[in-house]
Formats: sequence, structure tokens, C-alpha cells
Amino acid sequence: MTARVAMAATLVAACVLTRGTTIGRAQTQARPEALAPQRHSKLYSPLDLGLLESPDRAAWQKPDQIMDALHIAEGASVADIGAGAGWFTIRLARRVGPNGTVYAQDVQRLMIEAIRRRVTREGLQNVQTRLGSGSDPKLYPKSLDAALLVEVYAEVEVGDRVTLLRNLMQALKPNGMIGIVNWKPGEGGPGPNADARVPSDVVEADARTAHLRVRSHENLPYQYLLVLAP
Repeated sequence: MTARVAMAATLVAACVLTRGTTIGRAQTQARPEALAPQRHSKLYSPLDLGLLESPDRAAWQKPDQIMDALHIAEGASVADIGAGAGWFTIRLARRVGPNGTVYAQDVQRLMIEAIRRRVTREGLQNVQTRLGSGSDPKLYPKSLDAALLVEVYAEVEVGDRVTLLRNLMQALKPNGMIGIVNWKPGEGGPGPNADARVPSDVVEADARTAHLRVRSHENLPYQYLLVLAP
């Protein structure tokens, strides 16, 4: 091994050790999510999180309309599935208040770390993070009033989608609901290319296979919201 290679290896090891130590200090107890495997192949890159924070996002995504459609109120228990950097998590946390709980779930560890930093900055005490794996969101049975998936469904592996819906259904309370927000077909609005969008009829077919019914179909400026229930 040359001196240059040896020095590079030492620097890499030091960086890994420092990062692990920093994360360890931030956690008050061992988290099982630290061991969860990563299986997805088409996930949103953590390097592009800034693109999710456009100043006009609330104007065209209508978060209040989405939360109203799911009957999310003070004291509710809600999961933000595929929470990313926590844009919707923060709004859910404010809606449910200190007596409610928001589970910010993602399958990427870097997203979970970003959410924890954001929650700390916002001074919120009612957000818990969950690092999911594949179709397993790592949520307790019969614990949720609502589960929300915003711009996430296209990133879920096709073979995992029905199983994910079934697992979310198991996490719902008797009157709980699942909300899925996806981009409308075509090229309109700030969303991705047409081939990266999932039509509502595809989601509805998955829902029927998972033994869920479509309770309502909400129209948003560039997106649609499907509200599903057992």
C-alpha cells in the first residue's frame, strides 16, 4: 500500500467514525431503524431535497384541503409515509397539536436524519420517526387515524405496492383512512415527466386488491388525492 492510499483509507475511516459518533450522540436510545435494509431502486435523492421546498408549494398542493379530506384534527395520530425532509410532517404536527402524534416515515436514513433536525429546529415534541423497509412501514397495528402518502407512490416498487397498502390498512384504527396524493397524468405543473406519474386508476386497482375502497377522489391543481378506507 502506498503512502497516498494509506492516507486516503485513514481519512475515510475517520469520516465514518465521526459521522457515527455524531448520530449516536443525537439519539437517546438505540433505534431498531438503524438496522433496516434499503431495498428501493428509484427513490428521491436526498441531494435534491431543496426542490421539494418551493415557496409556492402550499399554494398549489393545498395541504389544508388534503388534511380536511382525511379528517385530520387536533389529537389525531397520523403517519406521513415517505416524508422526505418533513415538509408535510411539520404541517401535520401543527394540525394535530401537542395531544396528537405524527409518525414521519421514510425508507432512506438520510431523510430521517433531515426530519429530526427539522423537528428540533421547529421545537415540535409530537413527531416520531420511523425508518421503513420495502413494503413494511414499521407502524403499530390499529394506531393511526390516517396515513398520508404525498408524491410517494411512484417510488414504491410495483411488487410492493399492494403489500404496503395492506400493511397501512393494518395500522389504521377502525375509522382510519389512507390518503394518496399523486401527480395527474401528462406534463402539467411542477411535477415529474409523464412516465414517472401513476394514474389514479392504477392506484384504485391496487386498492381493490388490498381490500380497500375509494372513499373520495379530490381534485388538486396539479395532483389528485385518493382517500381510501377498509
